[in-house]
Amino acid sequence: MVTISVCVGSACHLKGSYKVIEGLQRLIKENNVENQVEIKGAFCIGRCTEGVSAMVNDEDFFSLNENNVDSFFHETIIRGLSNE
Repeated sequence: MVTISVCVGSACHLKGSYKVIEGLQRLIKENNVENQVEIKGAFCIGRCTEGVSAMVNDEDFFSLNENNVDSFFHETIIRGLSNE
């Protein structure tokens, strides 16, 4: 199971964390990986100036937004699932 924790703290919220979450939910459904990928909210990953921040398992990712969430998902999540 891959766990994606998306920061929903104030700075990331203002930078569009909910749009990122909506994009991830859509991509998980489109790729039929509901049983392999879980999304959680997190409060402050600690890099507020680089938000929207997320953690995939224990690895940090920064500067996510609704425009790059598709490439992030395919390059990080789908590629990671195929390597398991």
